Amino acid sequence: MIDTTAYKTKLEDEKQVLETEMGSVGRRNPGNPGDWEAAATDVEKEPDVLDQAVALDEFQENAAILTDLEIRYSQVLEALARIADGSYGICTEGGEEIETARLDADPAAATCKAHMNA
Repeated sequence: MIDTTAYKTKLEDEKQVLETEMGSVGRRNPGNPGDWEAAATDVEKEPDVLDQAVALDEFQENAAILTDLEIRYSQVLEALARIADGSYGICTEGGEEIETARLDADPAAATCKAHMNA
């Protein structure tokens, strides 16, 4: 049985960092608080074409960054849920124990090394 105390702390710390990072490029969706949306860049009321292009570029960059952060955030939340339900450290593909070295490298890992590309 894996001692999850240190992994839980790492995951909770990473969750906080991810929430801060997501807040810097987006905001929680008011219609779905579990979802995030990219933040639009403030532009003057009558921006010129260049201002619009810059704002669109920044929005698209924020959206791409936010997508990557949301994926990792979901992985962290899923790992915390596995800790809570007692299934942490068990491969979700094959049911074997996940190697300690793998969990040390990625506490949110859901699979053992043999199934990590499955």
